[in-house]
Amino acid sequence: MKRALAFDLGASSGRAILGTLGDGKIGMEEVHRFSNDPVIVNGTMYWDTLRQFYEIKQGISRAKGYGGFESIGIDTWGVDFGLLDAHGDLLESGVHYRDDRTQGMIGKVFAKIPEERLYEITGNEFMYFNTIFQMEALKEKRPWLLERADKFLFTPDLFNYLLTGEQKCEYTMATTSSMFDLRRKKWSREVMDALGLSESLFPEIIESGTVVGTLKQEICDELAVTPKKVIAVASHDTQSASVAVPTQEEDFIFISCGTWSLYGTELPGPVIGRKSLKLAVTNEGSYGGRVNFLKNITGLWMIQESRRQWIREGQTYSFGELEDLAGEARPFESYIDVNASEFVPAGDMPGRIRKYCQETDQPIPETVGEIVRCIDQSLALRYRRVLEQIQSCLDKSYHRIHMIGGGIQSRLLCQMTANATGCEVVAGPVEATALGNLVVQFMALGEIRDIREARAIIARSEQMTVYKPEDTAAWERAYEEFKRCLR
Repeated sequence: MKRALAFDLGASSGRAILGTLGDGKIGMEEVHRFSNDPVIVNGTMYWDTLRQFYEIKQGISRAKGYGGFESIGIDTWGVDFGLLDAHGDLLESGVHYRDDRTQGMIGKVFAKIPEERLYEITGNEFMYFNTIFQMEALKEKRPWLLERADKFLFTPDLFNYLLTGEQKCEYTMATTSSMFDLRRKKWSREVMDALGLSESLFPEIIESGTVVGTLKQEICDELAVTPKKVIAVASHDTQSASVAVPTQEEDFIFISCGTWSLYGTELPGPVIGRKSLKLAVTNEGSYGGRVNFLKNITGLWMIQESRRQWIREGQTYSFGELEDLAGEARPFESYIDVNASEFVPAGDMPGRIRKYCQETDQPIPETVGEIVRCIDQSLALRYRRVLEQIQSCLDKSYHRIHMIGGGIQSRLLCQMTANATGCEVVAGPVEATALGNLVVQFMALGEIRDIREARAIIARSEQMTVYKPEDTAAWERAYEEFKRCLR
């Protein structure tokens, strides 16, 4: 029996999960869970980076009591980073990707390097929070930080550094930045020069599955553990999740459904052209030097934020209760564009949904169930639209969708996705990100041969649920109505 420790940090919480490999299956046990709350200081939204690192050390310490482990791997969200000075000290906590410092930065970057050229180099969709736009905001608003910075490290790379002392950048994280030349697989000197960034700021890139180093002796002494290998897994959480798609097919499409929905397919190389630029499809690196051709969609964020608003108003619902209420609500009443800019910030999400429906001359959802139903059916119909866009770019058709991640705990959303797309939906595993993190560690340790074997092990270890399309004629009509409600 071999054991590895996976840290999976999401937008609202983090977990330490101990994985055990034996008898051709993987077992998992959560040994530590912690809240991951942003902190607003003087109008800036920060991650609590030092607290996050404290919780990582707590997870390492607690895992000792579960039989020990051989390695550690960390995955997080993409794009965000910390800055180190010449002494290797952190200059400030990482800024949250939902902070508003990047407002207006997309246009300023495009004035330095044209949109078409930047896409040609990086293959990235232009999201307001991409690292390149955060860098531009720093240059304009806080230039002294960049002047003092010796290296920038993405969030998981930063934690790997704090554990080992090694300053490296893992491939999948680099590809979220809009500063990485995806064809040449290296930082883009052209982008650096356009933004006036020093080449020395950019760390060495390493492949997913590389052993970064071992735990520093001071940490081993503090936590009373023996030195462990720290492995750079596919450290962008989307890419860890995609490793865990339980298929033996070479050509498949998947939705990693959580706070965000990442919808795409795994390819040998990037797809970069006028059509993919126009449709805002992104290319991100995946395990083994491959590329995921993806669309970023607002996922369960709107339900999570609506629930927080109802809690503020004194109404506490579990996610299961919200699904039950949505199932009881009348279908096909109202639709929203889940990717509309007004749904990005935190705050009164139900109020903004009602305003959107009012402005688009639709029935206004009033009850909790009606709000959740509106979100779920709009998300499923957005999945249909994105499926058409990806198929158009690739000139191929898909008839089965793999849904993975926490969002598949909503049976209602899974069934709606099958109905809206007309595809069979294979749902599972829920813990895709943690499983992907673990199997990359086991591959690096030589315990699993390759990703094909890893996916076969996951398929044996996890229960999948299959959803067949139902009421397709009604959903076809709903799709036409949904498209008319998009602004």
